[in-house]
Amino acid sequence: MSKHETFRREGDDQSGIEVTDQFARFSQKNDIFSRAFWDDTIRSKHTAKFFSSYRMEAAPRRGDGFTQRDFALRNAAWLISDIMSERFAGKGRREGFQAPISCDTPVARDKLNVEDPALMAQEIKKIAAFFGADLCGITDFDDRWLYENRIDVRDFSDAPHDLPEGLTTVIVLGHEMDEDLVATYPSALAGAATGRAYSHEASVVMQTAAYIRNLGYEAVPSMNDTALVIPYAIKAGLGEYARNQLVITPEFGPRLRFSKIFTNLPIAHDTPKPLGVRAFCDICTKCADACPVKALPYGPPEVGGKNSSAIKGVRKWTSDAEKCFGFWAKMASDCAICMRVCPFNRDFSKTRHRLWLKLALSRFRRFALWLDRKRGERVKPGTWWENKRAQR
Repeated sequence: MSKHETFRREGDDQSGIEVTDQFARFSQKNDIFSRAFWDDTIRSKHTAKFFSSYRMEAAPRRGDGFTQRDFALRNAAWLISDIMSERFAGKGRREGFQAPISCDTPVARDKLNVEDPALMAQEIKKIAAFFGADLCGITDFDDRWLYENRIDVRDFSDAPHDLPEGLTTVIVLGHEMDEDLVATYPSALAGAATGRAYSHEASVVMQTAAYIRNLGYEAVPSMNDTALVIPYAIKAGLGEYARNQLVITPEFGPRLRFSKIFTNLPIAHDTPKPLGVRAFCDICTKCADACPVKALPYGPPEVGGKNSSAIKGVRKWTSDAEKCFGFWAKMASDCAICMRVCPFNRDFSKTRHRLWLKLALSRFRRFALWLDRKRGERVKPGTWWENKRAQR
């Protein structure tokens, strides 16, 4: 068997994942947020301000969207996620970001007999929805997307994953970001949409994993840690990869965060569902045009990336993470302009947007793009505060 064939897996064509013979598993140490702590080419005076602003130590106040109350809401939205991720940081584990979440629920001694994996899949999706997940898909445990190792955050040295043996499945959960807040990107206020989603997903993924462990099976809750979630989300049939580096879903477009659970529960897997997003992104460059630092690519997907924060050997659209993070650091908040301007950033519970989606995923995609030409403009953050007062 050739080296190239060892990296290919059944179902790659259906999911649109193109792995080449240059493929190498990604080291999370090279994730741009991890590099900000150890890589002198990334660290700057802005980097320190960026991280300290999440503790209100250096929250700049420079007008609409960046006032004290904007930073206050953003940081409050992150609170539950921060508590969870920092509880074992003194032992080198920043859980949910550089290490999987510790399981507070032991695996039950008596194992539930699962006679029908398809029915079990339905049950897990119902349980995930009960705890608050907006989407749930299930796929196989594909070790290509595991990080090479995890990180000890005390010195950013490599540490083993310590995942249990025998894992077979990844359950992917999707968590919607607030549409009104996303409309105000870039702003510290908009960052509250990110923080609230992370705090929410921390509880959802932990509770869903606890349910599975109570059934007698391993279940490791995970957020940004342990593995790249986007390939799993695509393989689990939740959506399709886009030029803006996000997963486009037919329910929420790109307006989601994802978490995952590694398990050995006998459960049926979903299959990828190509939508037609790739063909639409081939003719649309709204995200690349809107990026203030030109970190997003034009043209077709390519293999590799421009810096060490890009996975090697996968043909896809790849951002310049260094440019992107540099802009975040200067603003002292996250940026998701590419999410805001995406034509798929719509409320698909509404009929007119579902009709637009049908056009966008058909041969009439150019007409759908033309219809979208006036959408995606930034909403002034002050408007969000005024509207909230008006709703009282």
